Amino acid sequence: MAQRIVLVVLFDGVQSLDVTGPVEVFTGAGLCTADPTGGYLVRTASLDGGPVRTSSGLTLVPDSALADAPEPHTLLVPGGLGTRGQDPELTGWLREHGPRAERLVSVCTGAIRLAEAGLLEGRRATTHWAYCERLARDHPGIEVDPDPIYVRDGHVATSAGVTAGIDLALALVEEDLGREVALTVARHLVVFLRRPGNQAQFSVQLAAQTARREPLREVQQWITEHPADDLSVDALAARARLSPRHFARAFQADTGLTPGKYVERVRIEHARRLLEDTSDGVEEISRTCGYGTPEAMRRAFVKLLGAAPAEYRRRFHPAPTASRPAPAAPAAAPTRHAHPHR
Repeated sequence: MAQRIVLVVLFDGVQSLDVTGPVEVFTGAGLCTADPTGGYLVRTASLDGGPVRTSSGLTLVPDSALADAPEPHTLLVPGGLGTRGQDPELTGWLREHGPRAERLVSVCTGAIRLAEAGLLEGRRATTHWAYCERLARDHPGIEVDPDPIYVRDGHVATSAGVTAGIDLALALVEEDLGREVALTVARHLVVFLRRPGNQAQFSVQLAAQTARREPLREVQQWITEHPADDLSVDALAARARLSPRHFARAFQADTGLTPGKYVERVRIEHARRLLEDTSDGVEEISRTCGYGTPEAMRRAFVKLLGAAPAEYRRRFHPAPTASRPAPAAPAAAPTRHAHPHR
């Protein structure tokens, strides 16, 4: 099996983790295969071949100019502050060379560059949650899904913000080289293999605003800490010492979500974590999270995540112990949180 060339496009203002996360995954996978020539050859390139300065101030030195780069199997376009403005030269290069790649991948707002080059037209795609609305508005021919951490549509794959690029890269490695290789890389990066693509990008605490008024902030905290309690509007309003009507209006004004929607998201997030991190049964988890019955939790999961709890758990693999070392150890990845400042 021939080596797969992964070409990563660099530009000023690129998000460094959008680059280094997938690079560590693909490079580590190549080191973990029995035959390294059957893994990946990772190359980076900028328009002129010169160094680029990332959004965090780091300088990255590419292997070559894009014009001199090898024809890739996987063409990867990262995101970052550098995607906020127009870049006609890079867009033109992507428009010409993107269709030639066997696999086209974007991380975070790299999807904006692909969209500008017309490479996402008629496809389903995602990007960092803070930029999904912009992507949909500027490119109505794209079906933008703001929820998943990554989306596959044919040979095109787009991922959500920053660390979601690691999840997508691990999924591609599993597809190319098998689960054992991907699992070995995940162990050494100290990440999960693998968050399912339809897992939500962000927690309700990130999605919703923190209430300005102290009684409402206390209610938000109570909901998070007591998902199994009575969280009806009447009960929450009483806790905030407000009438139900006043509470509902004030809560939505402060957080951007109705009380019911906020409770729904807190409960499903709590259930997700229990499914990911414990061996508790679905019936026990449904009670712990306030659903009452497994069927009620199943309906909520299918509605919001597109998968029943059992399927969600099957597709989510918790981090194993470090008892099985790999042939080589890629560098550890930073803490995995979506970054809202893109």
